[in-house]
Amino acid sequence: MVVAAPVFDPAHNHRAEAAQTPPTKTRLDASWEKTLSTLLGLGRAAGADFVEFFLERVNYISCLAEDDAITSISPSISTGAGVRVFVGKADCYVSTNDLSFNGLKLALDKALSIMGLQLPGPAAFVPEVYLEPLRDYAVLRGKEGWLKACSSMQEMGDVLLGANDRLNQQAQHVKSRRAAYFRDWQEVLVAASDGVFARDIRLTQSVGYNLLCQDGENRSSINKRVGSTGEPDFLRTWDYSVDAAEVAESAGKMLYADFVESGNYPIIMANEFGGVIFHEACGHLLETTQIERKTTPFLEKKGQKIAHESLTAWDEGVSPNAFGTIDMDDEGMPAQRTLLIENGILKNFISDRAGSMRTGHPRTGSGRRQGYTFAAASRMRNTYIAPGEHKLQALFDSVEKGIYCKKWAAAALAPPANLTLR
Repeated sequence: MVVAAPVFDPAHNHRAEAAQTPPTKTRLDASWEKTLSTLLGLGRAAGADFVEFFLERVNYISCLAEDDAITSISPSISTGAGVRVFVGKADCYVSTNDLSFNGLKLALDKALSIMGLQLPGPAAFVPEVYLEPLRDYAVLRGKEGWLKACSSMQEMGDVLLGANDRLNQQAQHVKSRRAAYFRDWQEVLVAASDGVFARDIRLTQSVGYNLLCQDGENRSSINKRVGSTGEPDFLRTWDYSVDAAEVAESAGKMLYADFVESGNYPIIMANEFGGVIFHEACGHLLETTQIERKTTPFLEKKGQKIAHESLTAWDEGVSPNAFGTIDMDDEGMPAQRTLLIENGILKNFISDRAGSMRTGHPRTGSGRRQGYTFAAASRMRNTYIAPGEHKLQALFDSVEKGIYCKKWAAAALAPPANLTLR
């Protein structure tokens, strides 16, 4: 709720007003309320229709083991904020790594000036923005101790070297072995002029193998990666023996496998692989970001049949420990399930705040950012295809000659430092 109220500030020293309750420097919590509500009020007084601040702290590390040595440990720590200003349906975004009141005010001033607005003068009436009581998912879900509970650098190295040693025992004709791990811890705070005030801590981790085998002119390269959210013990509980056996078996088969005869074939995709293909080939085209750009063939297809009647697809952020699971999106909206396609009929699009403003499609808790230097955009979370009516063997029996895609492997094993999968 926004209420107009006079500000008696002849020196125009808004920092003094906001500093009555200094925010905590090492934690994004309720102590930021006065600072952010003051800044939001200044933005509204300048003529903005909507103002949003996104604050972020990130602690990232990756570790790479090649054969029997740790060859790379890449840590990255960052703190910053972004401010988004809307005038009508137009908006701009400015980021800063200066979280002082003056630093945030300067970023707001830059954003306002881009939109043709300016901060109010000393005699201006400044709307007071009342933020909701902080929705603190970090406290509600017991996430405060996650970072300290994660594996140490020594433990990372020991696990990855042990995994590489097991891979060497399992495989034959080994040319090179790589095991890679990354941990991405993120704390976020969102405050907006509509009263949104929410905080969360996210933890994503991933570990994987790459095995290169060679026997004469025959070569094979096999990758496997697994990941999770919200599990500090993830690396400790990784059963690399199971994954080593699977990777070694696949590498052995592919080392002497014949080439597939060229041609057009029907394809049957296993669950994991099929979800990835749907996500890339169809899911992104259901984001309002694509509707805004008019780069999707589904632009005017809501309520129409776009797929086989046996297909029902969901996008959601609520499954425990899944890689796209979130308690809230990067605009402070709680996670939910979104029915995309039901029995082949397009039911909904995936929408962030700006996408909803510009397209009319309702928000779905899908506003995601690469980091504080980026505005939120509509992005998928966990993609699921609902069980169909056909049994796997029936699918096989229906194909005389085709291709069965069981697994999907990424080309790159280890992401560069500070590359997140948000």
